[in-house]
Amino acid sequence: MSSTLRRLARPKEVTAAAPETAFQRCEMCTAQINEQLHSHVVHLENRSLLCTCRPCALLFTERGAGRGRYRAVPDRYLRDRAFRMTELQWDELQIPVRMAFFFHNSDLERPLAFYPSPAGATESLLPMDAWRDGLGASALATQLEFDVEALLLRKVTDESGRSETQCLLVPIDVCYELVGLVRMHWKGFDGGSEAWERIDGFFADLADRARDLPAPAEGG
Repeated sequence: MSSTLRRLARPKEVTAAAPETAFQRCEMCTAQINEQLHSHVVHLENRSLLCTCRPCALLFTERGAGRGRYRAVPDRYLRDRAFRMTELQWDELQIPVRMAFFFHNSDLERPLAFYPSPAGATESLLPMDAWRDGLGASALATQLEFDVEALLLRKVTDESGRSETQCLLVPIDVCYELVGLVRMHWKGFDGGSEAWERIDGFFADLADRARDLPAPAEGG
């Protein structure tokens, strides 16, 4: 993980004396930006995430801008209410935890899988057959913008013991926010109640932001 991604995933220290609004500098033009509310641009060659002002991010919204070296992270949240994943399909992805995110790396020309852990974003070896025949064939996967968006999966189990896999298409920086949340609050082997309360709240917020994937046109 790049140094910038590590900074994004690293929990911020908060003190009682901290100001309500903190600022940092755009990593492109050095303009002052809000530490919590700013844009991100992916440096494709370095596989790093840059914190930028909105004007700089807007320069790289189109593929090929900046000689193809940079891509702005979009602000798009999608869900597919028809999405289903079987237990077998989940197992074939070989994810050892209940959360993971997947994005397509254009430089490596293949999808990558990561999951949040107390040590940070951990890469998981992704079996290409499992991806191609399962998650990669989903309607949401066909919508992914390479390098800057991800499919965020979470496996949940209700009180009856029934499991369901939830999937959202989200900006890639959101996945590293989740990584930072886990690093900050995870305790012990199972994370602890505080960590899971925050994780539940995080996913609830994403669900509120997400809009439904339009249904395919008949005969399309």
